Amino acid sequence: MSSRAQQLLDLGQSVWLDFIRRGPLVSGDFERQVANDGVVGVTSNPTIFQQAIAKSDDYDVAMAAAVARGLEGEALFESLAIEDIQMACDRMMAVYEKSKGMDGRVSIEVSPLLAHDAAGTLAAAKRLHAAVARPNVMIKIPATQAGLPAIASSIGAGISVNVTLIFSLARYAEVMEAYLSGLETLAAAGGDLANVRSVASFFISRVDSKVDAAIDARAATLPAGSTERSELESLRGRAAVDNARLAYAAFEQVFGTPRFAALRAKGAHVQRPLWASTSTKNPAYRDVLYVEELIGPDTVNTIPPATLDAFNDHGVVETRIRNGMTDARALFGKLNALGVPVESLIDQLEGEGVKSFAKSYDDLLAAIETRRRDMVAKRG
Repeated sequence: MSSRAQQLLDLGQSVWLDFIRRGPLVSGDFERQVANDGVVGVTSNPTIFQQAIAKSDDYDVAMAAAVARGLEGEALFESLAIEDIQMACDRMMAVYEKSKGMDGRVSIEVSPLLAHDAAGTLAAAKRLHAAVARPNVMIKIPATQAGLPAIASSIGAGISVNVTLIFSLARYAEVMEAYLSGLETLAAAGGDLANVRSVASFFISRVDSKVDAAIDARAATLPAGSTERSELESLRGRAAVDNARLAYAAFEQVFGTPRFAALRAKGAHVQRPLWASTSTKNPAYRDVLYVEELIGPDTVNTIPPATLDAFNDHGVVETRIRNGMTDARALFGKLNALGVPVESLIDQLEGEGVKSFAKSYDDLLAAIETRRRDMVAKRG
């Protein structure tokens, strides 16, 4: 019997694992997840690598070899990360081939320290793409103002891109424009559009964490039991899913235009929405909330291991992404009217996300440097 995550493929949604680590790649555990749990792709980010490399001994042998070659700092980290990505790509190759390039994808992110450096981001994307040297790799580029031209240029150069750190609908519109303009550049140069894939990673749980906190703060200023306070409190836990639903509506609109139809005729694929940060942070909410409510065709959900286990155990498999679209459109107006400026709150999340990943990256490099020095000292 197929797992619930495997059943999602029949509804047009792919499950990618939001986790990578050397141990499972080497032991065979990763391949068992692909075979049994419905995993058809992998994503990584600075926080995932920080937890994997800095908090396990899985990398000691590889790190010692890299240190012996004189590597340190970012070069040392990248050597370890690229090996993981290459291993994962190789183990996903059968999925990649069976799905004709749609799945079997493995994502590696450019340094978050480049989030506001367009030229640096593009150079890093090209370098990582060449270093991994696998047809199923995706380069993650953040949807910052500086990231947008790097996304368009990478697509124009034939590089498959996972656009990450998308929160607002306004930014998402710019991401889709960057993808389309990149495809048009590639087509004008005579490139093969069929070989390029892209996903647009919308972060989910952080939206509820941010908006719910603002709802609670605003509600505390209102009289207990008042109609206004009750209405406001009834809107908790809705912003993240409704924001994603509106993003999906925008996706269907943009990729249903004559502009994209012309590109599709040349072999182009839609840029699938990808739901990221889909573990539930609030224990009061259903643990698979951000999986169940966002099931729909032409989408990806990148799920951390614990949430994937929970969904395969008790998740409901049915298409829901288009449900409640009218209510979703009304939600932001209601929140604004009740004193919660939801759009500006969501806008803040991009900067917070960049800072969070940069901190994880700095922490990772510091931990690696400590280990490198220990290894050098032991060698004498």
